[in-house]
Amino acid sequence: MNRLENKVAVITGGAQGIGKAAVKRFAEEGAIVVIWDVNEDKANVAINELKSVSDKIEFQKVNVTSIDSVTNAAKQIAEKHKKIDILINNAGITRDASFLKMTSEQWQQVIDVNLTGVFNCTKAVTPFMVENKYGKIVNTSSVVGLYGNFGQTNYVATKSGIIGMTKVWARELGRKGINVNAVAPGFIATDMVETIPEKVIDSLKEKTPLGKLGDPQDIANAYLFLVSDEAKFITGAVLSVDGGLVL
Repeated sequence: MNRLENKVAVITGGAQGIGKAAVKRFAEEGAIVVIWDVNEDKANVAINELKSVSDKIEFQKVNVTSIDSVTNAAKQIAEKHKKIDILINNAGITRDASFLKMTSEQWQQVIDVNLTGVFNCTKAVTPFMVENKYGKIVNTSSVVGLYGNFGQTNYVATKSGIIGMTKVWARELGRKGINVNAVAPGFIATDMVETIPEKVIDSLKEKTPLGKLGDPQDIANAYLFLVSDEAKFITGAVLSVDGGLVL
C-alpha cells in the first residue's frame, strides 16, 4: 500500500471502464488522481462511488483532441499541486467497420482521440515532468495493435502508432528522468467489449489459454506496476495483458 503516496496522477478516460478501475487502484495506493474525461456525469458518479477509498480524486472536463483543452488542464493541476508525476493515456474509442465500408469520418474520429489525443496529453504534461526530472507515462495500446484485427483499420492504426510513439519518447525522455511504457490489453470485460456478439466472445475465451476475458483491474494493476518504483528500470516496453491470447 501507499506505493503512490503524494504522487499526482492524470488518468484520461477515467470516468468508466479500465480508466475508472485505474483511478480506484491509484487512489488506493495514495495518489492524488485527476480524471480527464469529456463525460462529466459519469466522472462525478465515479468520484462519489470512490469516496470511501479516497477524498483525493478530482475531475477536469477535458477534450483530449484539443491541445488547448489539455494544456489548460495541465497548467491548472501544476498550479494547484506544483507537479504532475504520472500520466496514463487511457482514453480511447472505436468506430469499427471493414476497410471497404469504413468512412473517412470513422477513420478520423478514432485517429483524433486515440492517437492525436495521446500526443496532445503527453505534450501538455511532459514539460512539468521535465522540470521536476521525474515522470511516469503509460500509453494504452492493444493486442490488436500488435497483431491486427478484422474491421478495425482505424483502431489498429492508432494502437500500433502508440507503440511507436512510446519507443520514441522512451528514447528522448529517459535522460530527463521520465519512463515511458505501453500496456497492450487483450479482451477485457468492459462496456466496449459488451458490443461484441456473444459467440465471438465465446470464441475468444476458447482461444485464450486462461479461458476467460480480463477484468479492468488486471489492466489497472499493470498501469500501477509500470508507474511504481518496482519498474524504475523499465522504459520503452510493451506489456501484453491478454491472458495469453496471442500465444
